[in-house]
Amino acid sequence: MGATPQALLILNGKGADNELLRQAVATQRNAGAALAVRVTWEHGDAVRYVNEAIELGVETVIAGGGDGTINEVATALISHNTNNRPVLGILPLGTANDFATSCSIPMEMDQALTLAIHGRATAIDLARVNDQRYFINMATGGFGTRITTETPEKLKSALGGVSYFIHGLLRMDTLKADSCEISGPGFAWAGEALVIGIGNGRQAGGGQEICPQALINDGLLQLRLLTAEELLPAFLRSLLNGEENKNIVSTSLPWLEIRAPHDMTFNLDGEPLTGTFFRIEILPAALQCRLPPHCALLG
Repeated sequence: MGATPQALLILNGKGADNELLRQAVATQRNAGAALAVRVTWEHGDAVRYVNEAIELGVETVIAGGGDGTINEVATALISHNTNNRPVLGILPLGTANDFATSCSIPMEMDQALTLAIHGRATAIDLARVNDQRYFINMATGGFGTRITTETPEKLKSALGGVSYFIHGLLRMDTLKADSCEISGPGFAWAGEALVIGIGNGRQAGGGQEICPQALINDGLLQLRLLTAEELLPAFLRSLLNGEENKNIVSTSLPWLEIRAPHDMTFNLDGEPLTGTFFRIEILPAALQCRLPPHCALLG
């Protein structure tokens, strides 16, 4: 490997013992790719490794993990000047891999790593919350957020993405709507919301297409919310079967603001954020990302 790596893989520590990944890294190196690997141990490691990558002049920084790891790496990248910002590559190693799946990134280690290093770089949007937090995939609020944050790790390890759905069915007794006001350009809504999805990407919670019309390069967020007039099982059926539901409000906006008389929690790619006010805006073409040519999230 040369002094300046072509790519730097930031690997979530949970995936460090993945033998297929080790083989894929070896294959790339044997084929001539200058690939460095860094393993995260605690929060903040990804920021440090992105800084290192920029100092080295690396072309691509690869996020190896789930949606939370991708979020952490993307957030670290956006803090740097576009002139020396590496391209983002994605290696799906998480439980649900919602963003990677929506982007049609291969789940096979060797194919995903090849794409992450050699794929065509495409400009994608990033969402910013309250001028300080970001999400690349989706922000979810209401019942869905409680389910994704409360699902036991053992259940996720055993069942993968479907664990969120199963845990949600088991926790129907916790149904509670959030009272809030949501506004944006030409849009205003106020009421009781059971589920709120704000998508740059399309799916969350282990494969549920909450924002099925979202694109990551259109300069818009898709807002989709379930009002409290409807019961959650009907919403789940509409998600699973593609049915239209009169109590699902849907629109696309470049920004929106949410106000609530009580604390609300939004899940930003797996990371919770609690407050009574949220301004969420899209940053068009904020990052370059290596994606397959058939990526469904590109318009």
